Amino acid sequence: MTDTSDPYDPSSPPPRSTTLQGMLLGLLAFAVYATHDAAIKQLGGSYSPFQIVFFVVLLSFPVVTLMLVTDPTEANLRPRIPFWTSVRTIAVVVGGLCAFYSFSVLPMAEVYAIFFAAPLLITVLSVPILGEVVRAHRWAAVCVGLIGVLVVLRPGMIAFELGHIAALVSAFSIALTAVVMRKIGAQERREVLLLHPMLANFAIMLFVLPFIYVPMPLADLGLMLGVAVFAVIAMTLMIRAYTLAEAALVAPMQYSQIIWAALFGWLFFDETSDLTTFIGAGIIIASGAYIVVRETGAAKSINKPVLLGLTRRPEMGGLPRLSVANPQVSRRVEDESQE
Repeated sequence: MTDTSDPYDPSSPPPRSTTLQGMLLGLLAFAVYATHDAAIKQLGGSYSPFQIVFFVVLLSFPVVTLMLVTDPTEANLRPRIPFWTSVRTIAVVVGGLCAFYSFSVLPMAEVYAIFFAAPLLITVLSVPILGEVVRAHRWAAVCVGLIGVLVVLRPGMIAFELGHIAALVSAFSIALTAVVMRKIGAQERREVLLLHPMLANFAIMLFVLPFIYVPMPLADLGLMLGVAVFAVIAMTLMIRAYTLAEAALVAPMQYSQIIWAALFGWLFFDETSDLTTFIGAGIIIASGAYIVVRETGAAKSINKPVLLGLTRRPEMGGLPRLSVANPQVSRRVEDESQE
């Protein structure tokens, strides 16, 4: 049977071969993101998160500058919606710093398991911020997912460390950033959303740097550059993946990071995550996936905050989240979700 869908027509569903390509590119993108995070973990063994964020931001400026100079829009950099832009900027700075720290002190699989709780928090925050109506099915998924978080953390059974708090704060920041983006993304300019968090990160880390700076050999500076390069490659792959396949099929590919986390942790950091961590991660993943399924139906969710959060990763110092870097992808995903 001939596939008559037109890949260049946004109203036409993607052909099966194109959808598979998009899903595979999504898998590859999250593998690159996992490599990016492993490099951060390696650096975190020798340097403060403040120093790592500073250099990652510094090395990311050329890419962001290129994004800005290729944008034909004429406008200044004053935010149109100052309050929510400031909330997003604070969430990006705090969430990125906490993500860097949590990767440096916790097993990678444990950090990812906690980050995977972001869709649950997005669902909760969408109620007061977006006016989202969350019905029983999604509330039940949130409750089950939070049980999964408790399974991972095992309060009273294992030591609850500062790294766990940092990972939870980062997950909350991911959620807050996603919901605020959903609220102001259509009104606020991309330039503002790109530069304000980067400038805030740069200024804060520069202020702290003299107190914590450790001289860096050339190899570690190269690894810092590698972190920025990995972020660019992963974002490019994600943009292409969302162009080829529907968001509901690409977004769940992020859960593959738990496999890379276990592999990288075992190969490079002598980490062995126990079965309980993976059981908890499985509960969280199932809950987040169910929320996406419930949002996919047009009658189920007006704002679709989890689905349209796309990558649902922290903005870790340098490049912004996908919905800021390439708004066309967000618009395409939103158009799909209305069909």
